[in-house]
Amino acid sequence: MDTDNLRLFVMAAERLNISAAGRELGLAPAVASARLAKLEQELGVELLRRTTRKVSLSLEGSDFLPYAREILAQADAGRAALGGTEAGPKGTLRFAAPSSFAQLHIMPLLPLFYEAYPDLTLDLRLSDTRFDAIEGSFDLALRSGPLSDSSLKGRKLADDARVLCASPAYLDAQGTPGSPSELDGHRLIAWSNLEPRELVNAAGDTARLDPARMICRTIVDDGDAQREATLAGAGVSMNSLWNVAHEIAGGRLVRVLPEWKMNDRSVLWLVYPRTNVLTPKTRIFMDFLIRHLADRTGWRG
Repeated sequence: MDTDNLRLFVMAAERLNISAAGRELGLAPAVASARLAKLEQELGVELLRRTTRKVSLSLEGSDFLPYAREILAQADAGRAALGGTEAGPKGTLRFAAPSSFAQLHIMPLLPLFYEAYPDLTLDLRLSDTRFDAIEGSFDLALRSGPLSDSSLKGRKLADDARVLCASPAYLDAQGTPGSPSELDGHRLIAWSNLEPRELVNAAGDTARLDPARMICRTIVDDGDAQREATLAGAGVSMNSLWNVAHEIAGGRLVRVLPEWKMNDRSVLWLVYPRTNVLTPKTRIFMDFLIRHLADRTGWRG
């Protein structure tokens, strides 16, 4: 099976545009279409459905896409192991991450990354909602929480301590809680999950944060929106330190119950499907993020 044709299929499937994929590989539209037709003939299935208006993945194409990516990854890794690359890594890396984290901490690093690796392209899929790293066919993804999914492998990027905070104006108006029980009746800017959460202090004592005992009039699913609502004085919120450390250091936000934090043992993981070969481009981007972000001591709580 011609890996060049496989690469063309993967790029066309990601872009849903055969001509655009062909141009990126230096192929005329007619040549790109002919190569894809040859691949489909070899496999005996239609991988991409073409109409005069759009291109879409067939069911068989969707099933075959992760295997095509795996074959290309194996080929690239094999060439790299034999010293078969003329220069640095090339191609496109599909990376998924929470939007809030990426905007604050990854986007500012992009010029530095592109300067070091001019032949790599990052296809960034950013959302604060939960994603499936396997179904999304990502090369690498950033995930917060325990690494309990047996289908994934990963490396720790950084701690993800989550703390309570509020604006000085809110605390002046509503009072500053002195113990977890005094959170009752305060306004809570809540994440979409309204389940009770456990707090823990340095001595190992635990307490309960129950949204049902607070006033929840703002429920969000975006970390940036939660931070901005907190800055505006809408209430107390639970935030990852990486999202509010700058505001706390500048006095624009104040930690509420600073000796307590969420007892969820959250960690920022860089994960990839266990079945995937760790390609040179994936390893390079993973090492780059760890080198620049792993030692942020202000995130540890």
